[in-house]
Amino acid sequence: MDFFDVVARRYCHKAAFDPTREVPAEHLRRLVEVGMAAPSAGNGQAPEFVIVNDPEILARVKETIDNVPLKTAPAWIVIAIDPARGCYLEDYAVATAHVLLAATALGYCCGWVDGPFLDDAVRGPASEILGLPDDRRLMVAVPVGFPGEEGPRRPKKPFEQRASWNRYAVERTG
Repeated sequence: MDFFDVVARRYCHKAAFDPTREVPAEHLRRLVEVGMAAPSAGNGQAPEFVIVNDPEILARVKETIDNVPLKTAPAWIVIAIDPARGCYLEDYAVATAHVLLAATALGYCCGWVDGPFLDDAVRGPASEILGLPDDRRLMVAVPVGFPGEEGPRRPKKPFEQRASWNRYAVERTG
């Protein structure tokens, strides 16, 4: 599968994963290595990664979260940052995108789950269980695995509704 096929196939899996099918540790490491290779502001390499595949740790963190993909995935890639560093939002976002594309290239389903971690009541306990220091912020968890259920795939808008040549001329819709 070439790069453009990977991009076209990638989607955010929002349904249950098959919890009986594990993701090999070497694949999880490879996903993180791709995330680490992502560009970063000033080559600061700010994003830090936690590979979570220990069933006991996953079970403890899953108790803090109400999210089907996270509750059922056999592994997560957690990305944390130091919020005192500049451009951390951009850095974690591009690292996450790289992880998602790499997971797709390896044949896995994955998702970008950051919503639950916007709530301190979720992020705090999850961060503590994962051993994150107080000066690090859990930004996203990428659940990785094989689908247990097929979730919806939302269509992408056509080119004309999102892009134009030389001057802004995007077709605006409701």
